Amino acid sequence: MSIVKIRAALETALTATDPSFATARENAAFTPVAGTPYQRISLQLAAPDNAVMSSSSYRDQGIFQVSLMYPLQSGVAAAEARIDSIRNAFKRGASFVESDHIITIDKTPEVAQGVVDVDRWMIPVKIRFYSNLMT
Repeated sequence: MSIVKIRAALETALTATDPSFATARENAAFTPVAGTPYQRISLQLAAPDNAVMSSSSYRDQGIFQVSLMYPLQSGVAAAEARIDSIRNAFKRGASFVESDHIITIDKTPEVAQGVVDVDRWMIPVKIRFYSNLMT
């Protein structure tokens, strides 16, 4: 259940930055509105870290990627403002709680180069996280 809780905590935190910002979730129906920006989210898990051999505890870690999708030729100001909002919400050291899980942001979110994606300018924002599971 840790993956479910990690996703829920991160998605809740993202929604809190701007509840009206349209979001395309993984493997869910979504129809973009022409001329309107939206964000596409994905949870990318890395290999769990099993630091102690004699324990069944482990650390889930990975990247919560927010791909900002802006109409082509609309400039960068709105996208950069959204990036700042996301980076502020997911500052290094921020923690989010979901039930018995604490998800911690361990690095400042990184912003990759924007690219054309069909009729949108897509800017990926990568949020690195970890969550310790004690069993």
